[in-house]
Amino acid sequence: MEKFYSCEQVADRYAVKIETVREWIKEKKLPAVKIGKLYRIKECDLIAFEQKNQTITDE
Repeated sequence: MEKFYSCEQVADRYAVKIETVREWIKEKKLPAVKIGKLYRIKECDLIAFEQKNQTITDE
């Protein structure tokens, strides 16, 4: 089963405000699943988000 993260967990991981994470979701920069009133972010989507926003590549 895939691991999911809350907006709060993602905010803690990146040392940003929860509002910033919600903005990323709203702007479709970070995919999320809405369950009730809460968003959940799949671990694979979080990894893809990190890779997409990486400033240094291995090339």
